[in-house]
Amino acid sequence: VQLQASGGGSVQAGGSLRLSCKGPGRTFSNNAMGWFRQAPGQEREFVAAIGWGGPAAYYADSVKGRFTISRDVAKGTVYLQMNSLKTEDTAVYYCAGRRSAAISMDAGVYNYWGQGTQVTVSS
Repeated sequence: VQLQASGGGSVQAGGSLRLSCKGPGRTFSNNAMGWFRQAPGQEREFVAAIGWGGPAAYYADSVKGRFTISRDVAKGTVYLQMNSLKTEDTAVYYCAGRRSAAISMDAGVYNYWGQGTQVTVSS
């Protein structure tokens, strides 16, 4: 199963972007989904995750209060609204899906990944 991530781009610090992630059809409508990011020379890190039937969402401390993860069940799409962007948010952002509905911050438990979308924040 291939996830399709989109919405990346270049923005100035303080700006906003919304990333989207979609699987085929309504796949993943009731599965846990997550966003991770990887900056050049750094390891992939957790950004946000949303589950089904449990805790609403988890966020990395670095994005709390600025990023919001949400899902449109009918469209089988997960979004990452990113506000008040900082230069340190620059990275390739990946969406991921689990076969489980349980929310997780651990990249190792995700079964499906998108191709990544570049987010560049300039000062």
